[in-house]
Amino acid sequence: MKKPLIITISIIFMTTFSSLQAQFIFEHTQNKVIQELTENSKMSPELIKRGVNQIALLWNYTDGSEKDFYNFCLEHFCKTPEEKEQLFYRVATNFETIFGHNNRVILELLRPTQVVGYNQLPVDDLFATYDVNAHFSDDMFANKIAFIIGLNFPHLTLSEKENNGEYWSDLHWGYVRLGDYFYSRVPANLQQNISTAIANADNYIANYNVPMWLVIDSQGRHYWSKGTKLISHWGLRDELKAAYADKERGVYKQHIIYGVMKAIINQTIPMEIMQENADYLWKPVANKTYLQNTVEIGTTPEPNTRYKHLLNVFKAVSATDKCYVGGTTYISRTFETDLEMTLEDVEKLFTNLITSPQVKQVAEIITKRLGRKLQPFDIWYDGFKSRSSINQEQLDQDVRNKYPNVETFQKDLPNIMVKLGFTPEKAKFICFKIHVDPSIGAGHAWGAEMKSDKSMLRTRFVDGMDYKGYNIGIHEFGHNVEQTISLHDVPNYFLKGVPNTAFTEALAFTFQQKDLDLLDYENNDELVDYLNTLDAFWSCYEIMGVSLVDIKVWKWMYANPNTDAAELKYAVINIAKEVWNQYYAPVFGIKDQPILAIYSHMIDAPLYLSAYPIGHIIDFQIGNYLQDKNLGSEVCRMYAMGRLTPKLWMQRAVGSQITNTELLESTKIAILEINEAMKPKKKGKK
Repeated sequence: MKKPLIITISIIFMTTFSSLQAQFIFEHTQNKVIQELTENSKMSPELIKRGVNQIALLWNYTDGSEKDFYNFCLEHFCKTPEEKEQLFYRVATNFETIFGHNNRVILELLRPTQVVGYNQLPVDDLFATYDVNAHFSDDMFANKIAFIIGLNFPHLTLSEKENNGEYWSDLHWGYVRLGDYFYSRVPANLQQNISTAIANADNYIANYNVPMWLVIDSQGRHYWSKGTKLISHWGLRDELKAAYADKERGVYKQHIIYGVMKAIINQTIPMEIMQENADYLWKPVANKTYLQNTVEIGTTPEPNTRYKHLLNVFKAVSATDKCYVGGTTYISRTFETDLEMTLEDVEKLFTNLITSPQVKQVAEIITKRLGRKLQPFDIWYDGFKSRSSINQEQLDQDVRNKYPNVETFQKDLPNIMVKLGFTPEKAKFICFKIHVDPSIGAGHAWGAEMKSDKSMLRTRFVDGMDYKGYNIGIHEFGHNVEQTISLHDVPNYFLKGVPNTAFTEALAFTFQQKDLDLLDYENNDELVDYLNTLDAFWSCYEIMGVSLVDIKVWKWMYANPNTDAAELKYAVINIAKEVWNQYYAPVFGIKDQPILAIYSHMIDAPLYLSAYPIGHIIDFQIGNYLQDKNLGSEVCRMYAMGRLTPKLWMQRAVGSQITNTELLESTKIAILEINEAMKPKKKGKK
């Protein structure tokens, strides 16, 4: 998960034309400026007009009079291409200094709340909510740097980028991305409110660990040893997945975990259990709690804290809507500006797959492989993966033997990259720019914002690294590799990064899928490629439904802005059930399941979830493209292109657009092959 992208890009760099007041600069003044600049410069009249009109919309009485505006434009407009290029590179150098050091400050302030080994103090939570970038936009407008940039690098629409971007040079693309920075004016206090709400929600999620040794089944049996904690939702989901390899107890554990998940969604999980009170035991399936393992006793449910955080994030984010012209919402800005894909296109991409006939066909294969009817938790069916047949305890032990501490994992990163096809030189350079920390939460990757800094890889180490920590670590390592390449190897600083978060998730998935290969586990199954295809398809089916719930919840909150946490909880659960009943109940034969609302991203990463299924699709397309190519060299080529539009990036990377077609067609073939392999073999004549 690459959450820092949400905090440091989506919030800091607002990307829709805005103005908090009536226009201060009259049209005749703008026209006079445009005429004079056109007569006395070598730049295009269209460019001049757009730059002047853009900053005129943002200029107010605190910035100066109309005469001040006129003089400002004449003084600061770059009249030759050479002047413009000089300004561009000077801004790039200075912004790298500002963003790079501010990013490091944020990282250091967050360490006590995110990294193991600190004696946490109450003040740490307050420092974690402090955003050093909150005043950046205000400061840039106050000192008029924002106006200089807007004047010389006016904003272009997504349509213009898509229609013309193919013909632009790397330098011109840098100009365009710089133009995405300052054409809104959101006050610092609103920026800070967003940072505070997200940081508080993130702290809540990062510390939501269920003590599984206090959890029992209906017969009072324990399945987890003392000290075993599973974070919601990642740890619970991964434990549920791992249980498919346990033929004796696995399904019992899965029913228990599913009960825990529903209690988290419903906010009925006993607080006494979460406080690790050893006098209590909990039966999640029946949601009954026992004192001293004998007397059933009433408990204190969580007071809708999960939904209070979601509501706080919504209120903080939606409060900035008034700063945007055109009635935009956070929903439209997320898709059309951050993802640079329309909401309609994304929803169509998702529903096209989850309503395809392949869904029921794959479900039938899973049913046969399990030898039982599907249960709601089988949306996380893990049996197509090689690890599903590997004993989980043995896998954990093998990982612990290989990585007994953080240092051994850090030291092995270059070897991992070489195994993946990177040159030793490139592996050494990239891994020198990555630092590994033991994470309090499930784990994340946090990229550097300046070339002299390092990106952070966080994953869990509990008595060494177990398989879950390793699997997440390899995923986050994929993010770090992208973050390093797309910072150091892109043509200029303003092209750093990727088109949207789905593209970094795609590389993280590519790495994660090779985790067992990197541990030297051999897979001689001739059906492995078909099984991997079914796994990719089923993963999309699961996460696309989750993403649709996320989108519908945000639409509901916008329709009901005065809601409270209790009402929001009710709405989220109902929306999750509605999506389940529409797209999952016909396949599973079970109605009214709320499980699609379990993802923690819904709470602390507003509208991030859609990046995952888009990332899965991109990952599959890249994987197909890489089949006969070197992964290392191709990854270096692709991610050095930087932050083009999604369509242009994909066209240059793999020669096609983002589409379900490849995955759906490959799934058709995989279904036929797997079904053929599952047919009983005919006995030959004696």
